[in-house]
Amino acid sequence: MSVKIDKVLVSILQRRLKSITEEMSIALARTTRSPILCEAKDFVTGLYDAKGRMLEQCENLPILAFSLGPVCQYIVDYFGDEIYEGDVIFHNDVFSLGNQNNDVAAFKPIFFEGELVAWAACKGHQADIGGAVRGGYNPEATEVWQEALRIPPVKVYEKGKLRKDVWNLIFANIRLDIVAEDMRAEIGSCVVGERGILKLLERYGREAFEAHKEYLFDSTEKMMRAEIRSIPNGVYHGEANAYYDGRNPGSVHTIRVKITVEDEHITFDYTGTDPQTEGFVNGTYTSSASATLLTFLQMVNPDIPHNDGMIRPIDIIIPEGTILNAAYPAATTYGNHLCPNNADAIMRALSPVIPDRVTAEWNELLCALTTGIDPRKGIPYVDIGFMGLKGGSGAIKGVDGYDHIGMIDASGGVLDQDYEMFEQQTPHLLLKHEYWTDSAGPGRWRGGLGVITEYIIGSDDTQVVTFGDGDVEPARGVHGGGDGTLNTIWLRYPDGTKYQCTTKDLVRGVPKGTLYHQEAGGGGGYGDPKLRPAEKVALEVKNEIISREAAREIYGVALRDDFSVDEEETARLRGLA
Repeated sequence: MSVKIDKVLVSILQRRLKSITEEMSIALARTTRSPILCEAKDFVTGLYDAKGRMLEQCENLPILAFSLGPVCQYIVDYFGDEIYEGDVIFHNDVFSLGNQNNDVAAFKPIFFEGELVAWAACKGHQADIGGAVRGGYNPEATEVWQEALRIPPVKVYEKGKLRKDVWNLIFANIRLDIVAEDMRAEIGSCVVGERGILKLLERYGREAFEAHKEYLFDSTEKMMRAEIRSIPNGVYHGEANAYYDGRNPGSVHTIRVKITVEDEHITFDYTGTDPQTEGFVNGTYTSSASATLLTFLQMVNPDIPHNDGMIRPIDIIIPEGTILNAAYPAATTYGNHLCPNNADAIMRALSPVIPDRVTAEWNELLCALTTGIDPRKGIPYVDIGFMGLKGGSGAIKGVDGYDHIGMIDASGGVLDQDYEMFEQQTPHLLLKHEYWTDSAGPGRWRGGLGVITEYIIGSDDTQVVTFGDGDVEPARGVHGGGDGTLNTIWLRYPDGTKYQCTTKDLVRGVPKGTLYHQEAGGGGGYGDPKLRPAEKVALEVKNEIISREAAREIYGVALRDDFSVDEEETARLRGLA
């Protein structure tokens, strides 16, 4: 007998699935120990059906969220009939649909009345994953084994029993004990998801759950098709560059996308993108496809549920051997951070046809990872400097860009580090972390502000790894808006020597007492700056967001000493007098 669909129940199901993933997220944040996870929330949680199709997810870091589904489907095929109640499976392997080596996932199959009905999963960035460099980022890598321990799908629990040999094999190859503790937290998060799904099934029954799930998928697909239909049919081209592969100074690598809109279907085709690099500046199919999805989602109805139906009308073609889909056994740790470049190509393609839905460009990521031995504790530490690694987002029609967005990898955001926790978790002394005046791209709607960060390195023989982009090309403004500012990182040693870091650098032996300085630029502006309300410009000058000089020369606003607007001079500067 077929199940009669109750549309109210469909809505309840969608919201409950979302709520379960949020509960999983809270559990993971509260039980992990690494600041990368418990503070920055560099992780995602998700639920998937028995076939590995996405039911819902909680996107603390969006580029990770869209990487769980493909792996779940791979695991279903990989183990086949050998999936049992009580299993827990780990995975990070970039050559079996993983996105980045440090992003390690835990998957737990969910059984109801003896049958596989769903999966709970989470993935988080681990503080270490083996390889040649503590922390996982190795700008000198040319192959995957120099970056990480590869973990293809492997059961660490089978039928509810810990596989001690497998567990010990994995963590014997990882430097920091905290990683094992954080992976236990991931398992706990999956248990929270399992409990939530089982409660749903106990309340509504398997048959009703399956029928309403499929209706939810179909309804979501219709919503996405309607959004695509609102984009004019056509073929649109966009290009963006990634600069410096870490091995060949001055190298430039172009991402090329052809976007084809045909009624209710959209295809992103990256044929023609430059070949993969010799070094670690390469993406995987999963990381690049995730970047494509989350960039496109910025341009459509934000209320569309995130499940399998959402991605059905979208095709993504990324040829193997390109910088966005490197072939085995390439180094690929940098791949997640090609997302902003990918996003730029997509936005440049679609900006002319849907200008009201495409933002100006966002500041590129430039990050620094410090590792060493904390002299206060005598133990190793790894820190990804979340405070300074991202500047501002781009403006959009009607709204200024978001100031200091954090590591967004195109949308969403990683939270800043708490200052006191930064000094507890590392031996460093924070001196400055503040908004950067005039860093935002000017416009009728300005870009988001960037930040300046400084601290004193507190350990001898410190290793500083830098990775990112944005020291060559700033975030572009659109429709008359101005560009944002560039990124930079430099070190000043205790003897006064200054070292200018490249954007893919491995600096060894940095002494205690070295000054670390970072500038993360602002996002691009939208529209003519001289159309920005003069009173708003005056307030921002008072708040040191914009300088007096920029207010006059770029925005055409003249101010008196008390920050009031000189109406007559402003009219003259704006060509209105």
